[in-house]
Amino acid sequence: MSLIPGYTRYDALGLADLVRRGEVTPPELLETAIAAAQRLNPALNAVIHPMYDTARAAAGGALSEGPFRGLPFLLKDLIEACAGAPTTSGSRACRSFVPAADSESVRRYKQAGVVILGKTNTPEFGLVAYTEPALFGPTRNPWNTAHTPGGSSGGSAAAVAAGIVPVASGGDGGGSIRIPASHCGLFGLKPSRGRTPTGPEQGHLWHGAVSLHVLTRSVRDSAAMLDVTQGPEPGAPYVIAPPVRPYAEEVRTGPGRLRIAFDTRSPVNGPVDPECVAAVEKAARLLADLGHHVEEARPEIDFPALARSYVTMYCGEVAYEVGQVKERFGPAAAAEVEPATRALALLGEAVTAAEFSGALHMWDAAGMAMGRFFQRYDLYLTPTVARPPVRIGELQPKPHEQRLMVVLNGLGSGRLWKATGLVDRIATENLAPTPFTQLANLTGLPAMSVPLHWTAANLPVGVQFVAPFGEEGLLFRLAGQLEQAAPWFDRRPPGM
Repeated sequence: MSLIPGYTRYDALGLADLVRRGEVTPPELLETAIAAAQRLNPALNAVIHPMYDTARAAAGGALSEGPFRGLPFLLKDLIEACAGAPTTSGSRACRSFVPAADSESVRRYKQAGVVILGKTNTPEFGLVAYTEPALFGPTRNPWNTAHTPGGSSGGSAAAVAAGIVPVASGGDGGGSIRIPASHCGLFGLKPSRGRTPTGPEQGHLWHGAVSLHVLTRSVRDSAAMLDVTQGPEPGAPYVIAPPVRPYAEEVRTGPGRLRIAFDTRSPVNGPVDPECVAAVEKAARLLADLGHHVEEARPEIDFPALARSYVTMYCGEVAYEVGQVKERFGPAAAAEVEPATRALALLGEAVTAAEFSGALHMWDAAGMAMGRFFQRYDLYLTPTVARPPVRIGELQPKPHEQRLMVVLNGLGSGRLWKATGLVDRIATENLAPTPFTQLANLTGLPAMSVPLHWTAANLPVGVQFVAPFGEEGLLFRLAGQLEQAAPWFDRRPPGM
């Protein structure tokens, strides 16, 4: 069977169009993607569970007549269950878990016609902004394999950037689509709260902070995939207003003259790399040249307090997750979680109900503040990240921190962890490289990272746009304009 020449010159819709016209077959597309994975993945470690045999059976069978019929596709190994394939969540504790049924999002991907050829790497439970789980080892950035692709959708981002597939799934609870999109030179959109399904077991994850979608090289692929995955499922706690027209049409529609506020100051008062500032400033100039009104402004939010509220929720959710592992797989499995995860779980056990409720009230206050802000502006522009992609291992706990974890974890006391001031330290030091993305998660707003800048070292740096609730169409209209004005599709990692 011949491989498809020029495979990476096409986006997902372009490849699906070749299938529709009869110029290539789904099995030919799949074998091309498998060959790319076999050539590139050893250096990247993006695909951690190949599903080539089941993919071949699917590609040769009766595929759904959706807009992506025959498209090779990769699933993030977190949340999105695929029947018969392991869902490890990046954890040694869950490595034997094989779900019996598809999640709702996977069911919708299959209805779109995709062929799932594997699962991609993610940090344990998707908790950090780099992809270096103890279970599978680090995923590397195609732009420079000494550097991280970000997280938690790092495996998906690396696979798309390298050209293994043109689109792969991701999830975003604090930036986990947008951060790796920025690090890998991709387009990444986090939908509004309730826009995409997270069931069937849970209608909202992390109290609505998590949204599922994809990472892509083209804007139209992201829009077309959202067209087929958006909409409530039975039992959904949020029923968001449907789009006024298909998102694929929004990409081809001009955005009009927009009022855009930009801000480069870190929400946790940390440093912002000059390259990340330059990315926003360059984007602001481009927007002005395109006729938009651009000015520096910031919403009236206590950002450091909001960061602490995020960490409070985060620790509580980790405690619940580790408890679920113990209940489902036993104490021996729970003992296999990584030391940093165990420390967060102990800290979460020490969070009081009043503190947790206070964190959620802080989210509501921030959402109201953003509503007032969007009375004056159409969009809020920031860096996606505060630092370009760092080297593998740079964000891991330091040796002295690891030793402290071992000691305090052995004591089993979250109160001791709390006494160390860990909540404040996570909210400042650990969020310092990626402080901009959590706002959209906590307020439920849609946001996108757009690849408009590369550093002097040829590493990608994205810029983030946050829109009012339910306004994915506005983001796609602007993204389509930016893609035309400053194309990035043909900019590829060296050697890929």
